[in-house]
Amino acid sequence: QLQLVESGGGLAQAGGSLRLSCVASGRTFSGYVMGWFRQAPGREREFVAGIGWPSLSTYYADSVKGRFTISRDNANRMMYLQMNSLKAEDTAVYYCNTLSGWRQTTSTSDWWGPGTQVTVSS
Repeated sequence: QLQLVESGGGLAQAGGSLRLSCVASGRTFSGYVMGWFRQAPGREREFVAGIGWPSLSTYYADSVKGRFTISRDNANRMMYLQMNSLKAEDTAVYYCNTLSGWRQTTSTSDWWGPGTQVTVSS
């Protein structure tokens, strides 16, 4: 099965930037709509951004639109989330996974990687 490991999280100041990476193994995510999700303490996991294939069109949660950019590199089995203009409300554990379809906001999988912690200080 597809295995995903996130990295790149850390501590950032409000207004700063981080770039998250997701590496896939086991199978490529070519042909899948992929996405980034996040989960803050006491909250359900929420959709952040999605990217299609082969169009590579993207879509975002309203809360991050204009600040975050999702991208993917299928040849290298990588996906990225460039996060700019970070806010304290962006603090969460971030995960990558497949999406159920184009413009969807839920994952097809019950299996999640370890995630990567993003902490934004205000």
